[in-house]
Amino acid sequence: MYARRRRLFVGLATAALLAGGTTAATADSTPTAAPTGDGARTLCKRLPKIDDRIGRALTRLNGDAGTRGSVARLQQRVDNAKSAGHDEIATYLQDRLTFRKSLLPMLQQRQKDLAGVKTWCEQNDNGAGHK
Repeated sequence: MYARRRRLFVGLATAALLAGGTTAATADSTPTAAPTGDGARTLCKRLPKIDDRIGRALTRLNGDAGTRGSVARLQQRVDNAKSAGHDEIATYLQDRLTFRKSLLPMLQQRQKDLAGVKTWCEQNDNGAGHK
C-alpha cells in the first residue's frame, strides 16, 4: 500500500515537472503585446494607495530608536555591535544602514513627483480617455 502511494506521488510529481517545463518554454517564446498607452488612468486610480505607502515608509524610516525599520533603530544596533566588539556584525549592519539612509531622499523625491501626478490627474479627469 505504501509503495503504491509512493509510486503515485512520484509519478504525479514527474508529470507536474514535465508539464511545468513545457509550459515555461512555451510561455517564453510567446510574444507579448506592447503597451498601447502610459497607464495614466491606472496610476490615477492607484494614487492614494501609492501616496499612503510612501508616507508610511517615510514615517517608519524617520521614526525613533523604538520604531522597527527606522534609521535611528538601525544606527543604535550598529553602535551596540561596535561597543560589544562585534566588528563583522557592525560592518554588516553599517552596510544596511547606508542603504536605508539612501532610501530617504529617493522616497522624498517620489513623494514630490507623486504630487505632480496628483495635479495632472485632477486636471485630466483622473486619466479618463487615456490608456
